[in-house]
Amino acid sequence: MTLLWIALLPLLGVLVPAFTAQRGRRFCSLATALLPALALLMTLGQLPTLAAGETLRFAVDWVPTLGLELAFRLDGLSVLFNLLIMGIGLLILLYAHYYLSPEEPFGRFYAYLILFMASMVGIVMADNLLLLWLYWELTSLSSFLLIGFWSHRSDARKGARMALTVTGAGGLALLAGLLLLGDMVGSYDMQVVLESGSAILADPRYPWMLGLVLLGAFTKSAQFPFQFWLPHAMAAPTPVSAYLHSATMVKAGIFLMARLHPAIAGSELWTVVVSLIGMATMLYGAWFALMKTDLKGILAFSTVSHLGLITVLLGIGSPMAVLAALFHILNHATFKAALFMCAGIIDHETGTRELKRLGGLRRAMPITALLTTLAGAAMAGVPLFNGFLSKEMFFTETLETPVLGGLSWLLPVLATLGGVLSVAYSLRLVHAVFFKPAREAPPKSPHEPPWLMRAPVVVLVVICVLVGLAPVLAEGLLGLALTPVLGETMSFHLAIWHGFNLPLAMSGVALVAGVAMYWRHPDLQRFLKGFRPVDARLVFEGAMQRLSAWAEATLRGIDNGSQQRYVGLLLLASLVVVGFGLSGMPLLTGDQGNQPVDGVLLVGAGLLIFGGIATAATHRYRLISLLMLSVVGLVVSLTFARFSAPDLALTQLSVEVVTMILLMLALFFLPQHTSRETSAPRNVRDIVLASALGMAVASLNYAVLTRDTTSLSSFFLENSVSGGGGHNVVNVILVDFRGFDTLGEITVLALAGLAIFKLLRRLRLFMPHSDTEGRLWSPDRYPSILTSISMALLPLALLVSAFIFLRGHNMPGGGFIAGLVTAVAMILLYMARGVEWAQERLQFEYQPVAIAGVGIATLTGLGSWLFGEPFLTSAFGHFHLPLIGDFELATALLFDLGVYLAVVGATLMILANLGKVTTPHSPAKGAPASDENLSRSSKEKH
Repeated sequence: MTLLWIALLPLLGVLVPAFTAQRGRRFCSLATALLPALALLMTLGQLPTLAAGETLRFAVDWVPTLGLELAFRLDGLSVLFNLLIMGIGLLILLYAHYYLSPEEPFGRFYAYLILFMASMVGIVMADNLLLLWLYWELTSLSSFLLIGFWSHRSDARKGARMALTVTGAGGLALLAGLLLLGDMVGSYDMQVVLESGSAILADPRYPWMLGLVLLGAFTKSAQFPFQFWLPHAMAAPTPVSAYLHSATMVKAGIFLMARLHPAIAGSELWTVVVSLIGMATMLYGAWFALMKTDLKGILAFSTVSHLGLITVLLGIGSPMAVLAALFHILNHATFKAALFMCAGIIDHETGTRELKRLGGLRRAMPITALLTTLAGAAMAGVPLFNGFLSKEMFFTETLETPVLGGLSWLLPVLATLGGVLSVAYSLRLVHAVFFKPAREAPPKSPHEPPWLMRAPVVVLVVICVLVGLAPVLAEGLLGLALTPVLGETMSFHLAIWHGFNLPLAMSGVALVAGVAMYWRHPDLQRFLKGFRPVDARLVFEGAMQRLSAWAEATLRGIDNGSQQRYVGLLLLASLVVVGFGLSGMPLLTGDQGNQPVDGVLLVGAGLLIFGGIATAATHRYRLISLLMLSVVGLVVSLTFARFSAPDLALTQLSVEVVTMILLMLALFFLPQHTSRETSAPRNVRDIVLASALGMAVASLNYAVLTRDTTSLSSFFLENSVSGGGGHNVVNVILVDFRGFDTLGEITVLALAGLAIFKLLRRLRLFMPHSDTEGRLWSPDRYPSILTSISMALLPLALLVSAFIFLRGHNMPGGGFIAGLVTAVAMILLYMARGVEWAQERLQFEYQPVAIAGVGIATLTGLGSWLFGEPFLTSAFGHFHLPLIGDFELATALLFDLGVYLAVVGATLMILANLGKVTTPHSPAKGAPASDENLSRSSKEKH
């Protein structure tokens, strides 16, 4: 349970700002930090257990049929990332408290930030591939909210949209890759996947799976050619940039490659692709970091470069390369978060991030200058700082890898070039801001920030220095993280000095050449001006606009407003699919043969054909067409009864009555005749298409019915009594085996009824005194015979409805049929007596009835949880009462009661309100929406 709480506490922390924001920023900040801090302490409390070589796991079934479990694991890799995610996250919270202006909606900001933290914790602790993907997508959504936090700014909106599009597309590719990976090993359990490395590499689908997984990782971690989104995410507030680009979002792809390393790494394809993509990303990011003039732009491209460095190491894949990758993950998170916060301090206190307006700040901001210089030295790889150690390990691994065969010498050369650029842009960042004179004055007079705003930077810079001077401090944590990535333990020792060797010479070259490159930086800028500037944001927006224009043009070509065309295309596509399937069958008739044909069947088939043809032929005369359609419904009901499906027959008959009433009420407001709209050629076309499709579907049905196909009916027949306590298999399926489906259906029905009720509530349509041919309506609106019959039928129908409801679990009936019978009886009363008369005597609303039905059905399902059973598990028992005898009670009866109430409430909401939208008085313009006019109209009637 400890693992569940570690993953759950940050997620619960999302709600804290909503309840504490009104208490002030200080209180809200402290309260928001409480749950993540507790989760961090719980993580630290597991270190002794992990140091003993154990991997902690927790799992409960979620959707077992899909292989989805709520499963978490805590090993060394999870601990390393959890410490970065929650530790740096808490420092960011403290920093944001002082960074955000008093007018900012800080409660919303904190909620978004903690949501992102919870998402990242879920990724690194997920022990199920599908669960990992769910958290993965949650990071994309929460980062979208954070990047676009300043939604009033165009660059923020565009940057958020770009990040969501790129990482979201990568997430879809990742989902396909994870599904393929799970299919390859037969499980989505992370432990099973990690132990199946040899089988995965031998699978012929490995290249496809690897490509899809790497697409997800590369898009999230801004690897070439998807690196363009990350610099434009700088439109977010600086605390967001410091968090997303140091310890969290951009490290998610790196984490994924590290987590799945034992399963999918080790092949030549992995080594070549990952190493080369990483190297290209490293050089691209370093070059543009050197050319940028915005502080956050420099840091953003440097992040791209360092992510490429880590990717190269994971691509090389040797034990020491993996160790170097993990070490640089730790180092980069500390110095990059510190530098981003320093950039935010400079922006906050000077009002600008442009280098030309910054300079000479060492006098006004000496402490900030010192902190930035130390963190910049760590980023440049200066000796005695943590960045030097992991970068020198990187140089060593590029010298020893044979990844490119005879061209392997290129890797150390390119790595050294990347080191040169890193020193140059780090030196430029520090020198241009604090030592070089500014060309323009900043908007604000610079000064030091509050000391608590600097405190997070001080903590991170101290870590950079301590680890650089005593790397042994990181050995324990790195040893824990290394074991799950390699799949085995490895002994190692980190030291500052390894003697005079080639990696040290590469570091020296990088330092000297980096200083020289910065000295000649004006020449590089003049060289860059010879190229046409390209704004990735504008390119992306243009591509999106062209895509939208193409989609709109395509839609206009298809969506021309003709429903006839839509139906025709749909039927034509169905005809092609069915025809293709039937053409591959050797014989249409199967082994089962045909049933004997008697006179009753022939008459029924003839009536069915006649009704169908007559419905289409008389479609211009709507009432006659509706009557012909009712013949079809009646024959279908009789067909169900003929072939031993009484439940379906009762349902069809009830639905047919309700549908006919609904259609007649709707047709009252439409013309009784429609004009001829189609030409003879179109009629021929439609007849041919309908006939062809009818023959194809009939052939398909015939082929299925004459073959012995595997069916679920045997399972339901065998388990209906023992599992559901009922002999009526159809009802047991609806209220037990497939109860969740039924709950969804009645929920949709109730929502539809409420929607129609709201639409019709204020609608009043003028009722003419005659039909379209001038014939007056009958003055006897409520015939006495119909009135007398309805009064006699109502109690009888309610009695029948109760009988059908109570017997439904063992004999034909049930809540759905009983609800329709009740609704029909009530509607008959409305038709016989009128809406006003009925509502005066039926003084209750139908909306609460429908809502109560859905509520009872839901509570019945939740009740099973009290007994430790899954949702909607039913129970039944047999009892004996004197005089009454033996009887059975089942909780499914309560669920069926919910179905009954939902059907009655929703049906009457629709039909009763549709029947009262007319008024014999022509309303004035604008009157239908006025309660006063409705009241006046009602008084005039009386």
